[in-house]
Amino acid sequence: MNKKKIENPLKVLASKFKWLGQTFRKGDILTKLSFIIMGLSNIGRGQIAKGLMYMILELSFIVYTVSTGVNNLIGLTTLGTTQQEMVYSEELGIFQVLRGDNSMIMLLAGVTTLFIIGFFIVVWISNIKSAIKVQELKETGKEIPNFITDIKSLFDSEIHKLLLAIPITGLVLVNVIPLFYMIMMAFTNYDVNHQPPGNLFTWIGLQNFKLLLLSQDTIAGTFWPVFGWTIVWAFFATFSCFFGGLFLALLINSKGIEFKGVWRTLFIMSIAVPGFVILLIIRVMFAPHGPVNVLLKELGFITESLPFFVNATWARVTVIVVNMIWIGIPYSMLITTGILSNIPADLYESAKIDGAGPMKIFAKITMPYVLFITTPYLITNFIANINNFNAIYFLTGGGPNSLEYFKGAGKTDLLVTWLFKLTVDSKDYCYAAAIGILIFILSSILSLFIYNRSGAAKNEEGFQ
Repeated sequence: MNKKKIENPLKVLASKFKWLGQTFRKGDILTKLSFIIMGLSNIGRGQIAKGLMYMILELSFIVYTVSTGVNNLIGLTTLGTTQQEMVYSEELGIFQVLRGDNSMIMLLAGVTTLFIIGFFIVVWISNIKSAIKVQELKETGKEIPNFITDIKSLFDSEIHKLLLAIPITGLVLVNVIPLFYMIMMAFTNYDVNHQPPGNLFTWIGLQNFKLLLLSQDTIAGTFWPVFGWTIVWAFFATFSCFFGGLFLALLINSKGIEFKGVWRTLFIMSIAVPGFVILLIIRVMFAPHGPVNVLLKELGFITESLPFFVNATWARVTVIVVNMIWIGIPYSMLITTGILSNIPADLYESAKIDGAGPMKIFAKITMPYVLFITTPYLITNFIANINNFNAIYFLTGGGPNSLEYFKGAGKTDLLVTWLFKLTVDSKDYCYAAAIGILIFILSSILSLFIYNRSGAAKNEEGFQ
């Protein structure tokens, strides 16, 4: 199965090359020339406007490549060769800045050029498809659509292409290109010591990943503890909220509990308040001189402030409990309430007739049904908690900080909050980019591994 999945992309690529070869062989002279001069087949068969559009795009690409694209690609390989420096001007009697290359701009320009090349390849293949299609229409004596007909089809039979064009373009410009730029940055030494234009950065291959994962450096001594805490946090933040919400939903749904709607409303009200507001308020309340410690001292329960955010263990337990009670449980309660209301009452009645007690009914009916429905939600929530920036940053700021850790990292920092600090505070962009890639790999592997082994994937018909 895995081998088949790996081979499929290669087979798809091979089929594309095979199709191009077959198209070239069966194409007439105009179609063959369209491999070099885009739009020629369309122009030769009456689709003047469409053919000219292809030609203009090809000409624009050639002009861009010659004037800018080649230099951008060369700059992408070198990331700059001339460093900015101060030069003394004999004429003016002062030092002047002699501008050099800017590695950051060169990297961005090179990435943009790669995407422009990719876009041109897509247009070129579209040109080949159009060329062979119009040839076949001509050979079979069918009517060749003109430009107006093609435009009308975009609002009729081809409307899916029109509707997808805008979001795909926005996705590429806003998400894909910046993401690819970030990925490329992970293979450079773009850190606090290599800040363009003053200092250039260069390609260093997998050195950042080796430094993070396999070295004896402080940054590796920070990565593994932060990684371990990230997994522990994600596990407890996910399942404590889930089981807490499930217990609360079962309790409210129990027979004999009055004013069910009122109880649900009280818990739902916490969702109406933005999460970061709650976290900032709780941060003040549990501070060493905050209301909670002051009240406990006045009541005589303690003589010294409880180290909610000062001690590492206390801080970690505090963020888990706060996230569970004030942030996570109300959401889980809403989800599980809807699921519980959809479990057929006949199942419970049959179980009671067979002599099953409440615990056995919960273990054999309620829990399997709820897990079957909520497995995708739990996976999504687990991954979201790996990247749960707000809960840590607004509550503890990643603290308490440790001198053993790399550049201000703290005992409650997750990978994502540490990534933020590396980017904003210490300007070690290459390490932050490498950590971002590792987070993606971790999230992808865990999601696929857990889901493929869950009942939701293996037994889709089990509860229908």
